[in-house]
Amino acid sequence: MKVWIPHPTGPDLLGDLPPGVTVEVVEDPARLPSAPAGVRFWVPPFLAGADATALVHELPDLEVVQLLSAGADAWAGRVPDGVTLCDARGVHDPSTAEWVVTAILAQLRGFPTLVRAQARREWAYDEVAPTDEVEGKRVLIVGAGSIGTAVRSRLAPFGVSFTLVARTPRPEQGVHGVGELPALLPEADVVVLLVPLTGQTRGLVDAGFLAAMRDGALLVNAARGPVAETDALVTELRTGRISAALDVTDPEPLPSDHPLWTMPNVLLTPHVAGSVRGLLPRAYRLVGEQVRRFAAGEPLTNAVVDGY
Repeated sequence: MKVWIPHPTGPDLLGDLPPGVTVEVVEDPARLPSAPAGVRFWVPPFLAGADATALVHELPDLEVVQLLSAGADAWAGRVPDGVTLCDARGVHDPSTAEWVVTAILAQLRGFPTLVRAQARREWAYDEVAPTDEVEGKRVLIVGAGSIGTAVRSRLAPFGVSFTLVARTPRPEQGVHGVGELPALLPEADVVVLLVPLTGQTRGLVDAGFLAAMRDGALLVNAARGPVAETDALVTELRTGRISAALDVTDPEPLPSDHPLWTMPNVLLTPHVAGSVRGLLPRAYRLVGEQVRRFAAGEPLTNAVVDGY
């Protein structure tokens, strides 16, 4: 069978594959290395666009689409019947958790203000001191999956307390349901968004959600831009009542004239939480494991069901 992957370094990262498996590199979906027939397992480019999703319908023997992203929102509902869609759950846990911790620390300790002052060659002690701190904060993690667990483990040494929320409550694990958010939001100092983008989570952070956040709270979005309603977010941030750290926006990329760029209470990064040097080795370890499972007729991991 043929396996298509998007990176020239990928074949060396897959590990040993069964006899009869041919790996070909497809960096550009517009330039294919061979005829589409026989491709049973395809790994699209990381954060691939519409051109890649269109290619899925041109592979007559395709049985598996293995994503390199933790989210499957661009692909859910767009693969043909009979094709298994798998995400890269677990691959992005360390990098995204690091970004979340970094963003929280940076915002609470006033680093964005200090970086701007450095660019002006200004000693800004009086402008920021005393800063806020992480110690003692109450952190609400909305999205209690593997990344949420990774964030919790990395933040725990900072002396914070946690509340976790998931699509389905798990009382035995102390995980609340989404329906409890109106009561939980006023108690949180930091709200971290880590949910996948689905029909249920699109626009989850609306005007009511934001209004329920306590004064001085920090919203951290490491999920997807459309999880938050941008107009409602801008309106609330303009009051200065809350602050935000955003790795994702809607639209994305953010237009240069968008008000989020210049808000002093917003830390903005260009969707880089998962883009680290360790991504490809971790991702292709997963791909190699999945190819070996598929070739052996074993169940695949990380199959996407209902967008999750």
